[in-house]
Amino acid sequence: MLLAGDVGGTKTLLGLFESHTPRPLPIAVDEFSTLDFSGLASLVSAFATQWEVPMASVRSACFGVAGPVIGEAASLTNVPWRIDGPEIAGTFGIPRVALLNDLQAMAYGATVLRGDELQVLQEGAPVRGGNMALLAAGTGLGEALLHNVEGQFIPSPSEAGHSDFPARSEREIVVLRHLIRRFGRACVEDVVSGPGLVNLHEVTHDASCPALPRRDHPDAPAIISKAALERSCLSCVEALELFVDAYGAEAGNLALRTVATGGVFVGGGIGRKIMPALTDGRFLRAFSDKAPFQEMLRKMPVKVILNGHVALLGAAVYAGLSH
Repeated sequence: MLLAGDVGGTKTLLGLFESHTPRPLPIAVDEFSTLDFSGLASLVSAFATQWEVPMASVRSACFGVAGPVIGEAASLTNVPWRIDGPEIAGTFGIPRVALLNDLQAMAYGATVLRGDELQVLQEGAPVRGGNMALLAAGTGLGEALLHNVEGQFIPSPSEAGHSDFPARSEREIVVLRHLIRRFGRACVEDVVSGPGLVNLHEVTHDASCPALPRRDHPDAPAIISKAALERSCLSCVEALELFVDAYGAEAGNLALRTVATGGVFVGGGIGRKIMPALTDGRFLRAFSDKAPFQEMLRKMPVKVILNGHVALLGAAVYAGLSH
């Protein structure tokens, strides 16, 4: 048996899988609020108890975590946890425990997705032997590379979501100035993420918003998106347009940095929820508007991941490889 986890800043998915190549088979999957637990060990214990998991049968485990993995340990970016792989292995008697950056785990999952788990934004013309790339906006922004090494994709993590936000227009310069005043520095994640959409909402609203009277509402990104898609608030529409422009532009930046002629995946919960805004052409215009490489970018396949458990699946894939 394989134990897999997708440990995020807001929620954590845990799953027990049967080893199967190339795609492990799920036996039990559950979702937990991350901050309801003191650490990963207590969360795994709750999952094992709830599903009566025979931990002695788990031969390999892998957890995708929202933060950089250094050696065999990780400190989560938005959660006060430190996860130690060998410690988890000793606590539960698992022979091998691996930690991956959450986007690295998602990349392993992306390689085994079926066609009906993807929404094509741009068909493109993939180059055999080309690299691929993945970015995903949610609570934060994650990015990963998929290096093509002799026909096999090897995911590599990054913390590119925390790189500097590159303003491309006069309106985005206004956004940049707002972010610098507020945070001292503007990173891409301050725009392309759920909290980033709220930051954009602050820029586009001179007065109160009928859809969102309180910007500290826990569901603020979803409320803004809904108002924008329904066009019930034109300032929310502008905020979402700025978001999609920045998302597409960053996807294009990643595609250039990795020469992703094999294709680009767009993951994360936000993309699935704002699909009409991603498919109206704005995202792809920003993606390819990068002279002198417009034609190369227009030939890259661009697909939105519809499977909300792709990072969990990817962790299970890696656990299987390690088994």
